[in-house]
Amino acid sequence: MESDYDELDRQLVRALQIDGRAPFSTIAEALGVSDRTIARRYSKLRSAGALRVLGGVAPAALGAVQWFLRVRCAPGAAVPVAEALARRPDTSWVSLTSGGTEITCTVDTESEAESEALLLAKLPRTQRVEGVTAHSVLHAFYGGPDSLIAKRGSLSREAVELLRPPPVPHRPGPVRLDDGDRKLLAALAADGRAGFEQLAAATGWSPTTVRRRMRELREAGVLYLDLDVDGRLFSLGTRTMLWLSVPPAHLEETGKALAGHPEIAFAAATTGPTNLYASVVCADQRELYQYLTTRVAGLPAVTHIETAPVIRTVKRAARQG
Repeated sequence: MESDYDELDRQLVRALQIDGRAPFSTIAEALGVSDRTIARRYSKLRSAGALRVLGGVAPAALGAVQWFLRVRCAPGAAVPVAEALARRPDTSWVSLTSGGTEITCTVDTESEAESEALLLAKLPRTQRVEGVTAHSVLHAFYGGPDSLIAKRGSLSREAVELLRPPPVPHRPGPVRLDDGDRKLLAALAADGRAGFEQLAAATGWSPTTVRRRMRELREAGVLYLDLDVDGRLFSLGTRTMLWLSVPPAHLEETGKALAGHPEIAFAAATTGPTNLYASVVCADQRELYQYLTTRVAGLPAVTHIETAPVIRTVKRAARQG
């Protein structure tokens, strides 16, 4: 389908990155086309699996822990293990690296018991799993509501201003989710553009209550809107994972510098054998080499770097379909 993508498709994706729930009429005005054209393009991209707007949940806002796992498998075992991990509702970005013998993935656990069950019992005892390395995320420098698409934008300043939603005030404090909240978040994870009537049916609330609770969850930092995009839409190339070591005194400045690179899709400080993780997207191996020998080499505090090109992505966002 790559040949079917055009500039209007990319502008539509960029518009939804600015506001995932922007009305088609607003997007149409910003892009200078008809409402019907935008609706038709969005439907085409969504039905093809090239674009989804989804509601993301920030684990830290709920006291949950996000883990990056590196699962080493015996030759020939990685694919079925990766597919099993992909079926879990708490996993995302399940990928095969290192010649197809290592799986990397992101897992969100809501309690110490969940972390212990996965890391100390289930995975280590899985047949043909030879080892597991777990890195918990301490601080994200780029990712979540931030997107690589924002760095590859092609909209005019006027269009961006028209699409940009009012800022969401941040209201820190403990957040407790009830069954209705969990139903709401599950519905938004499946379709971040679901209408208030549809969300009301899923939760048993009124549309007014849904609207108010969505606002409260966004203000508390629990809910954000994210995009799941086929990289071919922007000819993004392949992902490579970087595991870097930086002295703690320079971790903050190095992480922020890394986050500003146009090639970086995600960057975070972590626990584990290394303390800085990044996902980098380059068009090809030559561009990756140039990136490593210029931008990364220009970060003076980096003392060690390991690269792991992604061979296959088994699962992208947390919910598929």
